[in-house]
Amino acid sequence: MKSEISKSEFKAKALEVLRAVEDTGQPVLITDRGVPTVEVRPYRGQQRDAKQILKGSVLAFEKPEEPTGERWEALD
Repeated sequence: MKSEISKSEFKAKALEVLRAVEDTGQPVLITDRGVPTVEVRPYRGQQRDAKQILKGSVLAFEKPEEPTGERWEALD
């Protein structure tokens, strides 16, 4: 199954696309005149661990021990 499909093609093959997403777990992007509009992806009912969600999101972490120069205030 393609990872991208037009709205008109999706309309004709909706059930096939949905089954492919269920079977493979891979999302499909639906486009309108070449512009991405909707993503169909498998439902994930379980809450993922915050570490897993953030994994790979930090690109660089230089000098973590140095102060930021910003003043923080305690919340009441």
